[in-house]
Amino acid sequence: MYYRVHTADIAYATKQPRGIFAAIGKLVDGKVLNEEETKEYWKNREYFEVVLPVPPYYEQGNPDGAITWFKNNEKGNDIYSQLTFYRAMAKKYGLKLYKSECSEIPGEVIYEDEFQIAVKNMRDDVKTTINECMD
Repeated sequence: MYYRVHTADIAYATKQPRGIFAAIGKLVDGKVLNEEETKEYWKNREYFEVVLPVPPYYEQGNPDGAITWFKNNEKGNDIYSQLTFYRAMAKKYGLKLYKSECSEIPGEVIYEDEFQIAVKNMRDDVKTTINECMD
């Protein structure tokens, strides 16, 4: 199984719902977070950029409009459990998060590591369940 946490907002680059990392980054860019929260954001971002591989296509600006999905395994679930700051900021600032889940690869895989897959060309025939995140 694969899952991603996102908002209902559609991202310009991917034409898909904006993922949790990008959604909180957008709050920072919009100067919504206070100074202390912004410092904590950068601390968290630095940490995740070390422990969670950044897919190389981001260096080119994500030309294929790929999106990442966590793998439902020990590594993927551990990273998700560490996203407490991101979930707290979403909750504090009224940003509704959703969790999409599917049991098949949801598109054409262009990147994979032990935590996640990145796909482009989302498949219409893959059954995806979407629920509001309550944590």
